[in-house]
Amino acid sequence: MRACIVAIGSEMLTPFRVDTNSLLITDRLNTIGYDVRLKAVVADDVDELARVLEGALAWADLIVVTGGLGPTEDDITRDAVARVFDMPLDVDERIVERIRDRFARRGMTMPEINRRQAMVPRGATVLANPNGTAPGLWLERDQTALVLLPGPPREMTPMLESVIRERLAPKTGGRGLFRRVLKITGRAESDVDARAQPVYSKWTAQSVPISTTILAVLGQIELHLTAQAASRIEADEALEAAVRELQDALGPAVYSTDGRPLEVVVGDLLRERKLTIAVAESCTGGLLTSRLTDVPGSSEYVERGVVCYSNRAKTELADVPEALIVAHGAVSEPVARAMAEGIRWRSGTNIGIGVTGIAGPGGGTPEKPVGTVAIAVAADEEVRVRTFQFLGGRDMVKFQSAQSALNMTRVMVAKLQSGREWAERR
Repeated sequence: MRACIVAIGSEMLTPFRVDTNSLLITDRLNTIGYDVRLKAVVADDVDELARVLEGALAWADLIVVTGGLGPTEDDITRDAVARVFDMPLDVDERIVERIRDRFARRGMTMPEINRRQAMVPRGATVLANPNGTAPGLWLERDQTALVLLPGPPREMTPMLESVIRERLAPKTGGRGLFRRVLKITGRAESDVDARAQPVYSKWTAQSVPISTTILAVLGQIELHLTAQAASRIEADEALEAAVRELQDALGPAVYSTDGRPLEVVVGDLLRERKLTIAVAESCTGGLLTSRLTDVPGSSEYVERGVVCYSNRAKTELADVPEALIVAHGAVSEPVARAMAEGIRWRSGTNIGIGVTGIAGPGGGTPEKPVGTVAIAVAADEEVRVRTFQFLGGRDMVKFQSAQSALNMTRVMVAKLQSGREWAERR
């Protein structure tokens, strides 16, 4: 079943306000099988809203409108709906009395302008709003249902839940849309799709169809799998099989199959193996340590993090020899390796990470342009070092550096024994 969500309010077409209601509405509709095909934000203009609603009525099974049900002249949702449905607006005196009582309980007199909120398109069903003055409305035309909800989330959310429970869910027969997200790093979007497309292209024709969306976000690629199924059990079985196929095709580049971010995945690996970690970072300025410690319980495995921004700091805090910096430059694999090994031995941890680079916008050279970053991960028996060339502005270079350091750590830690076994071996 196809759904359309329309948010009303000129303020949401400025840089200062964002439509957040549609995210919750989408999530709740998906769980009962509605596929949201269109979201729109419309200004406080009767003509514009009427055009959007007329277009959606041609194809949507459900239209959800939020906002524009207040008492002022710019609250135009009722007027646009009455025009599109060719219904007169009648004042429902029962609504007027409820609004008047609500004001009276607060020791106030209802302004006459609030009578606008009692205007109901003839034949519409009124939806009670115990949390505000604006009632919701339910209308139907042919195969399309239209539900009008107030804009404030504290009023909208309980009304939406009531509509789903009482009116929408019974129509779906228990079907729903169920999702899994695979997160991949270290590969380009085109490479991921070239490997994954032969796998997922066949899923739309199977008994539990699965659609796939590929998204490129900073530092990673995401594959969103959506199954249409009669139950969560049926969907989970199909999605689990799909995830295994993609893992086989993409290999260890897949770092999460359940939506966990990379710092959580790394933290879980460290905790499971009872390993500890320390970080010496330069160009990331503490971002890598911050991401590691954003995870609740990270004190179990994060021992320390130092920002070695200057050459002197690299020597004093991570034991990087001055001669090494002179010979190779601060941004180099030998220095990154020395930072990782130095912070590991200083802190007595199982893992050490060193990050040094040029975040920009200045500081680059023809040999080492802006975005050049050297990263090292050191363990007892292995050190991984790699130089990256990241694109983008300063924030993007810093984030991609932290992401790559976390991924290098993930790959290494996944191969290591537990800290207890390690200690016994040493």
